[in-house]
Amino acid sequence: MVETSFDIELIRAQFPTLQQKVGKYPLVYFDNGATSQKPKVVIDRLDQYYKLENANIHRGVHYLSQISTDNYEKARKSIQAFINAKHDHEVIFTSGTTDGINLVAQCFGTLLEKGDEILITELEHHSNIVPWQMIAAEKGLLVKYIPLLENGELDWDQLDELLTEKTKLLAFAHVSNSLGTINPAKEIIKKAHSNGTKVLLDAAQSLQHFKVDVQDLDCDFLAFSGHKVFGPTGIGALYGKEDLLNEMPPYKGGGDMIKTVSMEKTEYNELPFKFEAGTPHIAGAIGLGTAVDWLSGFNYNEIQQYEDELLSYATEQIKTIDGVTIYGEAKNKSSILSFLIEGLHPYDIGTLLNQQGIAVRTGHHCTQPVMDHFGIPGTIRASFCFYNTKEEIDLFINALKKAVDMLK
Repeated sequence: MVETSFDIELIRAQFPTLQQKVGKYPLVYFDNGATSQKPKVVIDRLDQYYKLENANIHRGVHYLSQISTDNYEKARKSIQAFINAKHDHEVIFTSGTTDGINLVAQCFGTLLEKGDEILITELEHHSNIVPWQMIAAEKGLLVKYIPLLENGELDWDQLDELLTEKTKLLAFAHVSNSLGTINPAKEIIKKAHSNGTKVLLDAAQSLQHFKVDVQDLDCDFLAFSGHKVFGPTGIGALYGKEDLLNEMPPYKGGGDMIKTVSMEKTEYNELPFKFEAGTPHIAGAIGLGTAVDWLSGFNYNEIQQYEDELLSYATEQIKTIDGVTIYGEAKNKSSILSFLIEGLHPYDIGTLLNQQGIAVRTGHHCTQPVMDHFGIPGTIRASFCFYNTKEEIDLFINALKKAVDMLK
């Protein structure tokens, strides 16, 4: 990819959504942890597919089917390059991170026996808790977790004690969606592997902020969502090491995941098609390929440095407001600022911010165990992206002060 100049005005100009107003106020979009906005190149690519290329893939011999199939598989190769997978067939298209984790829970879970253990953390999104609880109830497994510390970091010192000969899988978030904590993935994966434990990394909140290399990390599985990395909704990818994917049974049955079918038995297809039953989200996959190609054109060091500056500035400015408590003050942290203001309900503040054009997220952010740990119902979360600016943070802080004055 040709490296793209990090010019904030040129970057922002590529996002039509960012150009609009909310009433008389310019839109300030600080809900990037929930979903990112889409650059025009992705929007145009989806438009092109539906206008000129729309056809089903893999089985058609006609022109449109061949074009769509080629572009779908090119998108897989783009994702392979983006995460540096060894093989393109180690990339499975899913509907998103949740779908990818459920796939591993169900398919890897069939290889486990009663009494085996799954290790997760108290920091996880519900999508990295519930699937393990479900397969544990079905198979008689034990789910254990690494506890959270008061600064928003995990107590990784307990890992040695929690890892046992029965621990078959460790699943954890690379970056916390509610606190911004960046977990030391490479170090933890190495320690888990020394115990013979496989590792699933939830990368839903990391790939858009810094470079993730699955071969360097040596994770066994990695799941992410397209809509958080500037791609379409309803599409994502699961990376899995070839030997593990071959060992696992299919997730769903139907077209494309079969080699032969008779009324007596079915022979499954090879990777990656074994895990891609039915007509996939073709346009979504092609759009995701375009998104990661676009993102790969940037210098990740510049992205990370710029976003660190945004987070530092926002943190500094919000501390000027009386009664603010910040949740998540890990030493290594990504672009998320979660907070509460004493005596004020987060929903009320979020509503008043919206009336001034500021988009933030309020609630438990699908991490209720995190909120229970701190004894709170939820937080206000401002989450930043490299298309945001310090000027937008100033608008946010001024709007927040107005909201506080109105509510107190």
